[in-house]
Amino acid sequence: MKKKRILALLLAASMSLSLAACGGGDKPSDTPAGGTETPGGSTAAQTEITWWAFPTFGVDSGYEQEVANAFMAANPDVKVNIETIDFTAGPDKLTAAISAGTAPDVLFDAPGRIIEYGNAGYLVSLDDMMEALKGDLANENLVETCVGADGTAYMYPISSSPFYMGLNKEALEKADALQYVNLEGDRAWTTENFVKMCEALSAAGATTVPGIVYCGGQGGDQGTRALVNNLFSSSIVGEDGKWNIDANGVKALEQLKAMYDSGALDAGFDMAAADELQKFQQETAAMTFCWGTSNAKSYASEDFTQISVPFPSDDGKPELEYLVNGFCVFNNKDDAKIDAAKRLVAFICDDAEWGPKSVKQSGAFPVRTSFGNLYEGDKEMSLLASWIGYYGPYYNTRAGFATMRTEWWNMLQRVFQEGDVQAQVDIFNTNANA
Repeated sequence: MKKKRILALLLAASMSLSLAACGGGDKPSDTPAGGTETPGGSTAAQTEITWWAFPTFGVDSGYEQEVANAFMAANPDVKVNIETIDFTAGPDKLTAAISAGTAPDVLFDAPGRIIEYGNAGYLVSLDDMMEALKGDLANENLVETCVGADGTAYMYPISSSPFYMGLNKEALEKADALQYVNLEGDRAWTTENFVKMCEALSAAGATTVPGIVYCGGQGGDQGTRALVNNLFSSSIVGEDGKWNIDANGVKALEQLKAMYDSGALDAGFDMAAADELQKFQQETAAMTFCWGTSNAKSYASEDFTQISVPFPSDDGKPELEYLVNGFCVFNNKDDAKIDAAKRLVAFICDDAEWGPKSVKQSGAFPVRTSFGNLYEGDKEMSLLASWIGYYGPYYNTRAGFATMRTEWWNMLQRVFQEGDVQAQVDIFNTNANA
């Protein structure tokens, strides 16, 4: 009964912890249930393992088989079978496989599900691999994304990508508001200039609203949390590890409420990030709080110039939220399979040739400093790669994250509609920890 209860919790968590928060799911895989096998089959001398992969390397890209073939060529004692799973049905399929004792040996996913599986006792420790990687990590906060409640490393990271803001350059120029945006260096800027930019957009009287603090659902909610947490360098997690919007967070919410009341910002009571992104793409909002490498492709426009900027902060030093891609190894009670699985993960992530290739195929940036800038000559991607230094503490794998997300957007609605920010924050802090 205990294991069934854990699985039920896993299923619920996997549905709410998806880090593809701003976008939709990918189309289902055409790969048959048995996976893709290499010609010739396995031999008695081979250890056969199965790798399940969400399409982080691209839908139908074939990259998983390409890198697996290279691994098998270098490791003839291992045979790798691959099965791609989609973001819609994949979580349920994983839960069913765990329940049936048929979990894959390797999974390529994000921290949310992986850490839940680790905490429930289904994964092997990757402490030895993480210990070797720590000295090469581009940001020490990346370690937090990989460890479970007991401090054990259950995920081995390969790439990451920040979440940030997008601006409509022409709309800002027309309102004489671009003067408040830093377009030099790493583009870090201040809360004071953010407020001035929004006020200038509002004063211009354009039909385009300055920006929309969407609060109609949890999709892309990391954007609104990053906005609040950066304005006055606040935190959503207390020193005791509990969910807690602090005094600076209250100050930030009061600032946003004042901007809403004056028309310098709008509130999307029936909107999630996808709706706000569409408004940005259609030029009916001058900015988006849910910009990222994937959304910059999905919501690109040839009608205006989209500018990427980090979130504004009172001290000009942002703390960005981010996604991380990585691998885990299921404990299928077979030492040979576990060893082969860990070798496959190390090959994909660390090999001098295939490591950088795999990072670029994921469309993100290396967690290793030794890989350097993989996007030389691409100004935009090089800029985004440099923001890894601004990654803040990672809280997506903390207990109660799913509850906190629901309480977050409900709290935003109450702030804009009812006021009395401190009272609304008190409700959030209580309910998020219930």
